[in-house]
Parts: sequence; structure tokens; C-alpha cells
Amino acid sequence: MLDIADELHRWVEQGRDFAVATVVAVGGSAPRRPGAALAVDADGTAIGSVSGGCVEGAVYDLCQQALQDGESVLERFGYSDDDAFAVGLTCGGVIDILVTPVRAADRVRPDVTAALEAAARGEAAAMARIVSGPAELVGRALVVRPGSSDGSDVRGGFGAHPELDRTVAAEARAFLDAGRTGTLEIGEQGSRCGAPLTVLVESSVPPPRMIVFGAIDFASALVRIGKFLGYRVTVCDARPVFATEARFPEADEIVVEWPHRYLERTEVDARTVLCVLTHDAKFDVPLLQLALTLPVAYVGAMGSRRTHLDRNERLRQVGVTEMELARLRSPIGLDLGARTPEETALSIAAEIVAARRGGSGVSLTGAHTPIHHDVTAAPPRRIGSVA
Repeated sequence: MLDIADELHRWVEQGRDFAVATVVAVGGSAPRRPGAALAVDADGTAIGSVSGGCVEGAVYDLCQQALQDGESVLERFGYSDDDAFAVGLTCGGVIDILVTPVRAADRVRPDVTAALEAAARGEAAAMARIVSGPAELVGRALVVRPGSSDGSDVRGGFGAHPELDRTVAAEARAFLDAGRTGTLEIGEQGSRCGAPLTVLVESSVPPPRMIVFGAIDFASALVRIGKFLGYRVTVCDARPVFATEARFPEADEIVVEWPHRYLERTEVDARTVLCVLTHDAKFDVPLLQLALTLPVAYVGAMGSRRTHLDRNERLRQVGVTEMELARLRSPIGLDLGARTPEETALSIAAEIVAARRGGSGVSLTGAHTPIHHDVTAAPPRRIGSVA
């Protein structure tokens, strides 16, 4: 649901009633991941997607029915080739979809509204919803915002058992810290006790950062594709004549400063990608010496193979270890035969996506690797188990 928070928040502000269909679990080659959503309002307007088109029509009907009934429903869609007109996934996967009505008079609305408002503002929040279990609990929500663990960061609750709220809130904080969406299995009383429940936790976190060092033409193209991929993009260069808004109108931030000094003072995290396009030793060496020690998602550096070998030797001389050097993607990007700034930016972006999702970067034609795979994917977590 939080992946379409901007539009849904506007619907909330306008007082619309709507139903949201959310992917809660997938199997096989399903096109969308848990958290993907489609919403339909009382007038029949639809936004979002749950399957890339395979079952949208059937899910649309389920949303309209949920608005009429006022009840949440969990539906499974799988593959069927027996009937060309049957509703199913042509890719051969399986998806479970939770359809929840969100109406002005519903008790769940304030909790959902809080999560949508935070996500629409680009703030961190996690929303936990009961996917399966006792009928009176399905669809109920609890929202966690960053804060203390004394309960002041929690809004809403399931109304079943106090320990259930506390346990789910703690789990939701862990999901939020990791920026992850997924499911957990828990007893109705917050442990193994009570009827079994499945809870979907959706995390909404601020956009990840892409920091581009080197205000060159290639950087301009990389800024554009970085924004397209959903990154908050910063361009940093020590030369004020090149680092200008006129040259990088789509950048979120332009910094005129020595790259390594800026990296020392700015905030990065495990989702941050660092793209070093300066290919000048006086910038690259102190910058990469620091960058390769940081817990970021990706560090890439532009340059020829000769530049790469020379730069590695300079980095060794200043104390960079072989383990740290192994993290460096250099020459930056995948082998696409790229020549233009735009093609090069595509090559870099492709490598970033492959690193993020666990892809190989090889052509899918003739390959026997999964089409959809994610290094962050995990099976449902069972509360109270030893695993």
C-alpha cells in the first residue's frame, strides 16, 4: 500500500472511500513483490498495480466488492493454462493478495492514514496488517514510526491482546530499520499462544542516496537515470565552474567541496551508492580510501583499465586493504559497449541494480537463472521459533 502513498494520501484528504489490494506473498516468477498495491475508489478510479496486468481486472472487482461489503478478503492467484480466459498469472507464479476497504467511518482508517501521510512526506514508517487469522482481526493495522521502544512511536493496535501489539511493534521496528517489507507468523497472544496469525509489515523509508562525484557530462546523464530509479541524487565537485544548477537541473543537491571532505561529513547508509567519475588521482585516492571503509551498498569508479590498475596501486600505498579493494567496482558499470554519456549512465545503473537485487548481469536469453530474485528476500519469520 505504501508504494502508492502519494495518491492514496490525496484520496484520504479528499475524504474518499477506497479499497486497497496489496500483494502479501509471492511464489515462483511473480511480477510484483510484497507491498505492491492497487487501489480503487468508490467512483471506480484505479491506481497502482499488483501483477503487471495479469489479474488486475479480477482484483479490481474484488476491491469494488470489498467496498460494498466492508470486509477484508485474502485471495490467491496462480497459474492456469486449462482455460485461455481463466484469471491467472501467465508467468507461472503465485501471489496472495489482501483486499482491505478503507472508509471514513472505519476504525482502521486513522492508522492507515498515519502511515500514508508519513510515506507521502518521505518519512520513515512501518505499517503492520493482519493478513490471515480470525476474521475479526484480518485487515487491522498498527503503525510504527522511528522513535523510542516505550510504545510512544506506535499508533493503533489490533485490539486482541496487549502482548500481540507489543510483539508486532517490535518486529515492525526491525523491518523498518532494515527498510524491508515482508511477513511474519505469530500467535494471537503475541507468541506461540492463540490462533495463528500472518502479519504483513510494509516499510516506507526515505529515498536512498546516490552521490555522484565529478561534475562531468557523464554525471549529468547519471543524475537523470538516478532520479528515474528513485534515488535522491547529490553531485559533488571541488570546481565551482562545473558544479552548477544550470548543468545539473535535476540533481537534488549540488555541493562544491573536495569530495573526500564532503563524504566525511555527510550521512550515508546501507542503501547509499557512491559513483566516482572524477578519474583524477588527487580526488579519487582520498575519496576512495574513505569510501571503501563505509557500510554503503555500492562504490564504483570511472576510468580505463590502466587508470584502474594505477589507482589500485595508489590506494594500496595509502593503506587500503585487498578486502576493501575487492568492494570497488572499477571500471564502473556493466559491459554494454557503451560510448555516449547516456549509454554509460545506463551501464552504471544496470550494475547498481544488479548489485542491489543479486543479478548476474548476463543476458536472460539462454540463461537458466531466475528472472525475479532479490538479495533481501526472506521467508516469513515465525515468532518463537529457533530459526
